[in-house]
Amino acid sequence: MKPIRIIVAGAKGRMGSEVIRLIQREEGLELAAAVSRSGIGEDIGEAVGIGRLEVPIHATLSEALLAAKADVLVDFTVPDSVEKHLELALQAGIRPVVGTSGLDETTVETWSQRFREQGLGGVVAPNFAIGAVLMMMFAAKAARYMPHVEIIEMHHDRKLDAPSGTAVKTAEMVTQSRQEIKQGHPEETETWDGARGAYKNGFRVHSVRLPGLVAHQEVLLGGPGQLLTIRHDSLNRESFMPGVKLAVERAMELEGLVYGLEHLLGD
Repeated sequence: MKPIRIIVAGAKGRMGSEVIRLIQREEGLELAAAVSRSGIGEDIGEAVGIGRLEVPIHATLSEALLAAKADVLVDFTVPDSVEKHLELALQAGIRPVVGTSGLDETTVETWSQRFREQGLGGVVAPNFAIGAVLMMMFAAKAARYMPHVEIIEMHHDRKLDAPSGTAVKTAEMVTQSRQEIKQGHPEETETWDGARGAYKNGFRVHSVRLPGLVAHQEVLLGGPGQLLTIRHDSLNRESFMPGVKLAVERAMELEGLVYGLEHLLGD
């Protein structure tokens, strides 16, 4: 079997650097090119501290696609870039694995149709940690029986978007599991705007940003005389790598884009 050749966009970032390390230690994966807004021309291996790999950093995905043949694009960039990168991947005939926030289910389905028409597939996942995916699945199931829900997501203070993609995906899954109900006191007011968090289909989503955090989320489900808490903590970015590997491997056999790693886990 030939190795899966991968372009990593956002290669010098926290997640991208971890993906570079993953590719180097896993048989069956091969680094084709690296893209970053900083360190242009540097060797990506030296840039992430694992030794020279003879793979220079390109300034744009377009340049990387011209320089190297690849099977898969792994994208951990910024929300403003992700759809441009999907378009370039589609034109180049390569399969995307996207961890960048900024895509909702409706947008993913639109892109999915275009990739399916070209016989290509890929994965868009708000979270690649297997435990986080299970947390979302458990929360959706619990919401059928305990429909009063609040989501609290906590991330490092350099995260650009709020709420996180994981919280958005969890909210979508919860919404599909329950009828919309208005939670809290019917006459409640906010002394400070936003004190109760963002409103989504009758429940609230809260975002916390602090240095020292990585990626954490808890879903609180309340009922008469009881509280169920479902929580996941990523303590470092290596926690996401088994999910990235799974997505890269499965992307090679998919048609259309899958939204959420839960669709790759089976029953």
